Amino acid sequence: MHGDGEFIQIVDAALAEAAQKSGAWLVCRPGCCQCCLGAFAITQLDAARLRTGLKALETGDPARAARVRQRARDAADRMETPPSDAEFESWLESLPDDDPCPVLDPETGTCDLYAARPVTCRIFGPPVRWGGEAVGVCELCFEGASDEEIAACEVRLDGAALEAEIGSGGQTVVALALHSPTGPQATAGDFVG
Repeated sequence: MHGDGEFIQIVDAALAEAAQKSGAWLVCRPGCCQCCLGAFAITQLDAARLRTGLKALETGDPARAARVRQRARDAADRMETPPSDAEFESWLESLPDDDPCPVLDPETGTCDLYAARPVTCRIFGPPVRWGGEAVGVCELCFEGASDEEIAACEVRLDGAALEAEIGSGGQTVVALALHSPTGPQATAGDFVG
């Protein structure tokens, strides 16, 4: 059985391989943050990792951590109460797709919790096949590349099976993971009255 730390090492190793294969096609760089807009689903493993990262940031840079907490609070306050888990995807799609992620530093365009970022953030950019999911690549990367060139850079990772093995729990979003009216581990089901 894998733990979350080992799981993240596996994911990061696969991404390093994909980045190496992608070479110049991969244009993701610090400050490029188009993919950091809009809320997206994260697992409870991701949420726990983010909370741990925020606690570490509070120790090393309390002012920056306070800014992250405030952005998370503001984002959570703009959201309607999430419905039951069964309706989570519909609720997620109803959220604005142009709100920046609460952990995105608006001045630098970088992630304040980069080392603790969710798996979705880790695997976005280079072509990664996540279990049976289709390969998704950043629209800014691989500009002009053929399907064959993209496929040659692809890395396959059965991350969903690894996540299931260590128990990823229900879904939430970054803002609710870092600031929630019902506690630090709120999921959509926690808001049902």
